[in-house]
Parts: sequence; C-alpha cells; structure tokens
Amino acid sequence: MAGGAALAAGSLVAATPATVAAEQPWVTVSDDGFVTFTVSDEAVQEHFGDVDQLVAEGNFGPSANWAQWGISHRGGTWSSVMGPLEPGLYYYQFTGDDTKVVKDPTNPTSVASEPEWSTFFIPGESASLLADVPEGQGGEIETMTYHSTVTRGPRSALVWTPPDYDPERRERYPVLYLQHGGGQGYRDWVEVGRAKQIFDNLTLRGDMEPMVVVMGDGNVADFDKELLRNLRRAARHEYNISHRREQQALAGLSMGGYQALGTLFAHPGEFAYVGSFAGSREAPPRIDAKKINKGTEVLRLYTGNITDGAYNRTYRLMQQLDSAGVEYQFDGVNPDRGHNWNAWQENLIDFVPRLFRDAPDDGPSPGHLPLEAEFEQPPAGTTPTPWITEDRFVTFETTTAFKDAENVTVWGNWAPGGSWIRVEMDRVGDRWRATIGPLEPGFHHYRLIVDGVATKDTSNPTSVTSEPTWSTYFIPGESARLLADVPEGQGGTVETLNYHSEVAGEEREAYVWTPPGYDPDRAEAYPVFYLQHGGGQSYTDWIEMGRAKQILDNHSLDGNLEPMVVVMANGNVADFTTELRENIVPAARSAYNISDEPSKQALAGLSMGGGHTYGVLKSHPGEFAYIGVFSAGFGSADGVDAAAINAGTSLLKVYVGDQTDFVYPSFMESLETMDQLGIDYVFDGATPGPHGWDVWQKNLIDFAPLLFQ
Repeated sequence: MAGGAALAAGSLVAATPATVAAEQPWVTVSDDGFVTFTVSDEAVQEHFGDVDQLVAEGNFGPSANWAQWGISHRGGTWSSVMGPLEPGLYYYQFTGDDTKVVKDPTNPTSVASEPEWSTFFIPGESASLLADVPEGQGGEIETMTYHSTVTRGPRSALVWTPPDYDPERRERYPVLYLQHGGGQGYRDWVEVGRAKQIFDNLTLRGDMEPMVVVMGDGNVADFDKELLRNLRRAARHEYNISHRREQQALAGLSMGGYQALGTLFAHPGEFAYVGSFAGSREAPPRIDAKKINKGTEVLRLYTGNITDGAYNRTYRLMQQLDSAGVEYQFDGVNPDRGHNWNAWQENLIDFVPRLFRDAPDDGPSPGHLPLEAEFEQPPAGTTPTPWITEDRFVTFETTTAFKDAENVTVWGNWAPGGSWIRVEMDRVGDRWRATIGPLEPGFHHYRLIVDGVATKDTSNPTSVTSEPTWSTYFIPGESARLLADVPEGQGGTVETLNYHSEVAGEEREAYVWTPPGYDPDRAEAYPVFYLQHGGGQSYTDWIEMGRAKQILDNHSLDGNLEPMVVVMANGNVADFTTELRENIVPAARSAYNISDEPSKQALAGLSMGGGHTYGVLKSHPGEFAYIGVFSAGFGSADGVDAAAINAGTSLLKVYVGDQTDFVYPSFMESLETMDQLGIDYVFDGATPGPHGWDVWQKNLIDFAPLLFQ
C-alpha cells in the first residue's frame, strides 16, 4: 500500500537526516502566501557549479502557466520573494544559466514523472478542496500491480478507495478510470493533481458518490486494449467494483482525454460517463451518435483559455459532435487557466460530483465562457507587437533578426503585484512568439532575453530612455482608468525645462507638467510639486514609466487635484539638496508662475528620490510643507529636529511595497525610528507589489490629490 503521506505532495516540511543533509530550505512559504527563495553561494556551487543566472521555474505565470522567476544575487546569497500567490499547489524546479536543472534538495516532495520537480501548497478557501483532510478521515491510496498483455510485462496503477471501503459489500462500488497526460505517469494525479485530497474532501462534504478510482498508466501503444483487457480486468479482480456499464466512468487530461474520447468513439457504451480535460481530438469520419447517446449518461468536455493548446481543437471537436448529433456537455472556457494542473484539478472537481448520480445542472462552471470560434493570430509580421485582444491576452512576436537564436524569452511585469517574470517564446518560422494572459489592466513593460542577452523588442516603437532594452504597452480597464490617456486637448501640458546645474557642472533638463488652463500671468502663483525619480533612472521616467501625465490629467478632470505645476528633474547628482535648492527650484521659479511659499511647495520621490526627499526634510525642515516618500528608508536619525519637521510639515506620507519590495525591512525600521523621534507621519499600510512602477503609480495616484488642500 502506498500511504497518503508519501504521495500527497505539497507541504514543505523538515526532511529526515537520511533524506537530505541539514540545509537551509531553498523555499519557504509564509502564512499570507509569500514565497521566499534562498540559496547560498555554497549550495549553488555544489549543485549548479558556476552560474551567472538562477531562476525558479514553475506554474507561476499568467493562467498558472509555466514561467521563470529570477533570483537575485546579493551578499553571498541568491534570494527573492514572490507573492502573494493564490491558494493552491505549486510545482517548480531550479535552473541555472537556462540549461542546468536541479531539484530542490531541501524539499522532500517529489514527482515521479518529473524528477526535477518539487511542490508546495498554499492553503486558502479557494483551494480548500485541495487541502489534506484530518488524519483518518480520508480514503486510501494503494498501488495495484498487474500483468499487461500489451507490454508483456508488469505494470502499476494507483487506486483510491473511499473511507470505510468494504471489500465484501454486497452492492459493488462504481468505478472511475482516471488517466494522466503525455509525458506523465500513473502517479501524477496524486503527486501533482491532488486527486486524493479532492476525492477525500468531496466525500466528506457529501458531494461524491462512494466509488473506487483507478489511475492507470496510459503510456502504451494500444490504450483501448490495455484499458479494457488488462487494467479493467485487474481492477475488477482486486477490488469490489461493478461490472455494470452505468457504474463505470472514464476521464483523462490532455493525452488521457484524447484516449478517453478515442475509447468513446471506438467502444460507445462501455463507459456511461466520459470526461475530456483539455484532451480533445478529431472525431472519426463516421460517429455512431445513436450508440453514444444511448450508452452515455454524461459526456463532458473541458478546456482552458486561448493559452491552452486544446482550445482550438475543442472548438473543432464540438463542431463535429454537433454536426453528428452527439449529446454532450461543455464546461465552458476557463478564462483564468491554461494547459496545466491548476485547470485539470478544477476539471476533476467539477466532473466527479456528476458521476453515478443526478447532477444539479449540465451547464458551464460559474464564470466560464462560451467557445464561439477558434483563436487565430495574425500572420507573422503583419501587425505591431504586442498584439492585444479585447479579453487582455497579449501576443509578442520578434522580428526575423533572431531566427538563429537558441532560446528566447519575454520578461515583463506580469507576476503578482507587478513583479517581473519570464515566459518562453516558441519558434514560429523565422520568428519567435508567445501569448500570455489574461493580464490585469494597466501599464506593462517588458524586454526580450535572447540567448541570455537583454534585448529591445524593435517591433514595438515605445521606448524607455533610462532602460534602452524595455518596451511598454497599455491594457485599458476600469481599474486602470487613471493611467489612461485623457481625450486630446483636455489634459495638461508636459514641457522641457532647461537649466544649468552648478553641482553637476552641466546643462540639464527637467519635465514640467502644467495643469489644464494654466495661466502664466495669473495673479495667484500656482503651488508646485517637485517629483523625483529613483536610482538608475532620470527625469524622463515619471513620464515614460510612471504615467505621471495621465495620472495628473485624470485627477484634474475628475476635480481631485488642486491646480499645480509639477517639476520632474534629474536627481543624479552627489548633493541633491544643493541641486534642488540652488538649481532646480530657481530655474522652475524663473520659468513658471509658481509660489515660493513653503505651504505651497511639495516634494516627493521614489527609492533613491525618496532618500533625497528625506535628506531635504531633515536638513531644511519646513521648506516643503508636503512630503511624500515612496519605497525608501529614513536613514540616520543624527541631528534630526523632529519638532521643526512637525511644525513645518502639513503632511508627511510614506509608502512602501509589500514583502516583495526589497526595501520593506528597512522601511519598517524607519517607521520605528520616526516613532522614537516623535515625527508625525501617515502610513496606510503596504501597497501591494514590489519595488517597481506598478507600486509607485499607485503611490502618486494617492498622494497628488492630498496636496495643498
């Protein structure tokens, strides 16, 4: 018997000394769904050798598809924080320099068909059916071994029996034969699919008829013969299961779904219940619809979204079934899942409660969509990239310049909160393509990685001055309304201000936003907001990446913004305080109708710019009545005049990303420092997301309307 603990992959627990050496876990999961990857230099050297890049690959991408999460190297350790992740099972491997694949040696979970994989489970209400049930309340998993006349040798299957299974029960149990996909094996439904947990939970909730589930090995040349003559015969011999047609079901994922459909077409009536989880196939020229309809209680089809390779094939199969008069059910297109275990777990959860009982309905799952046409991409080279659908799927396509490349990925801000994650591109002719989604509405940025080298997508005309390899695009939606362009002629104006920097010893530039209706001769001078960029950036970034113009324009049109002038200058200088007070501010006052009253001046910045802002606040308290700090620490408390800061500051509001923001620990320490000094400040909690533009856009959206009120 194979015990549940040995096969229920998912929990990160301490391994026994006999399993692995005592080593710091490479992966740890917090209670709130953040995952920390930590690998020491010594461990990397031992397991990978010399590498320049380390990633964790797993089902972390959009639609739970496979993606690569970069791990940063700092101070003798490779580490990064991802999340928060949705509840569920995650499978992953570590890869160095795109070729050196290693299983996490500190995680005792395993996947037989994918020896490099490990798994971890994040609990939560949405994944409650995937969680372990209390010990002793679930069914049992056993290994059944039998002789195959097809392979002419021994084969194995896993068998789940329900709680209180009685081998002598007079009424035989119904049976479900559940098949895996291509490149997988008979253990996958338990090790990755969480089948045991799903069956256990459905049973305890009363949503599943007591049945026996046989998970066989579908890697065989003649599946029908293996199933009908060998696997089914062995199961009937070993278990108290029914021979009656109406108490037999067959389902499978991908290749297994293909096999299930093939059995249905070739042997209609053998199984009263048939399910295909993203495993559609072309129907044979002649379908005996009468026999299928008479002998099949439920034929139910499933597919993921357009990133699922079965999407178009499912559509074509449905057209054939409709034409032939075959009765079937369609679960609808799962809009948030691709061709992966997350989708197939949901399929199993939907399918099993329909077996051997009257199901409440035969319609699609809540939130699933109709499948009305095949997904067709434009011919290569005929459309700008990326190509974006109305339902927020994005297709990237390279030029022919990389036709001889060996590995191309696209790396963008698609992970939770806007963190960066890489998706592999596929070679299509002499170009490379990748489709991802659905993505959240908002401003997205990305770059190509061609054989390990960061590369600009030259098919995309957008550019980022401080990041020459980046490109951008915008996905509209209500949640991103404040980042969208306003109607032409209704927004403010962005101009370039030229000024001389004595500190830098050069001519410099700044961007200046003036509000709609700005009047240079207005009797009352406008309030002014100095907005600074971060390290490695420049004055162009708040416009090119921060969507500052769109944010300010929309707030102005909504009536949320006091008419003001916003100055975005170059902070790349050794002494920013002097640069601001003696160069930037005088130049702005000379060119624009702005106030010199402290109560009408604001200063904010992100990261390095936030540090600069703190520096000005500490050295010249009261010069700027409104202070905003985005993702930066307070720094030293030496010589800080807290009373002067409080007296001269109308608002000091501080912001930081969540645990994925690498300044989060130092930021939280800064709050303690300011508390000890008695400085008044406002902090509304972490902004979901990393040390990146998705967070800083939200910070500006919140901060700007608070000024000069």
